[in-house]
Amino acid sequence: MTATESTEEVELQKLYTDFATEHLNPLWTQLGDLMPQQPNPKAVPHVWRWDVLYPLAQRAGDLVPVGRGGERRAIALANPGLGGAPYASPTLWAAIQYLGPKEVAPEHRHSQNAFRFVVEGEGVWTVVNGDPVAMRRGDFLLTPGWNFHGHHNETDQPMAWIDGLDIPFVHYTDTSFFEFGSEQVTDPATPRISRSERLWAHPGLRPLSGLDDLPNSPIAAYRWEHTDAALREQLLLEDEGQPATVEPGHAAVRYTNPTTGGDVMSTIRAEFHRLRAGAWTRPRREVGSSVWQVFEGEGEVVLDGSEQRVAKGDLFVVPSWAKWSLRSDDGFDLFRFSDQPIFERLNQSRVFVEEGEE
Repeated sequence: MTATESTEEVELQKLYTDFATEHLNPLWTQLGDLMPQQPNPKAVPHVWRWDVLYPLAQRAGDLVPVGRGGERRAIALANPGLGGAPYASPTLWAAIQYLGPKEVAPEHRHSQNAFRFVVEGEGVWTVVNGDPVAMRRGDFLLTPGWNFHGHHNETDQPMAWIDGLDIPFVHYTDTSFFEFGSEQVTDPATPRISRSERLWAHPGLRPLSGLDDLPNSPIAAYRWEHTDAALREQLLLEDEGQPATVEPGHAAVRYTNPTTGGDVMSTIRAEFHRLRAGAWTRPRREVGSSVWQVFEGEGEVVLDGSEQRVAKGDLFVVPSWAKWSLRSDDGFDLFRFSDQPIFERLNQSRVFVEEGEE
């Protein structure tokens, strides 16, 4: 090294030291980290097994009370790639929530959008802004941000379900607000159908009393009987030679906001997928992440080349741009939620689907 080169190296190191002192960071030393050629998420694909999750939730039910302080007996899925953070992905929070016999989870509200999906059981009502909503197997139930909500179990048996929220996104953007509500639910009634469903849940019909478009769906519960019927009819139409499915043997529906025709909530998309026996999906990659739960049946999910066998209740996360595909054994029903509305509004959404034979 020449004297000139040595002097330049000393000056360069002093420049970097001064950058650090003034809380500055040069782009040229980290371009590959800040602008990779394709998404390079820290989150990793992972599967959580229902036959492991549920016993752990039962143990928590014996040891951890529900009430002010912790508020909910909810156990978050922590992605192994995110350093212990209680997030399934950088934008999505998913948890198993467990409510014991005759228990009440007090009311509160928060900025975060939330939903519940029930893989088994019934007997719990969630009360959303004073509207009691029955929770039953296969139901998809909404609690959009800043709606007061609590839960009460009217049976002698515990019940568990999954919660999905946009907690990581709201936390990252520093937009969180939280407020305590009633210690008990504001309406302990146990109707079979909620008031919101009575007003809004009639196919293709919109009440003239609610003509303003809303950012989140006014329907509190999307019932399993309707989801099941829609998927069943898609496959029957396919049998008749009609173009009703997204891929051969693959029926799918998206839960929608009846005031806009768009997603049920501004930050969360929810779908349900059914694969007939032997069906498979083409491998794909998507910007943004998703969390899936197997509702019924068994099959395989291939996550970045790793094949995992999954069955009823199992959950798995697909990080941004991870390659995934599904294969059904004797029939496969899966619930899915994702952060796609965020990236579509930011014009950052991108999907790549592989063509050709399996």
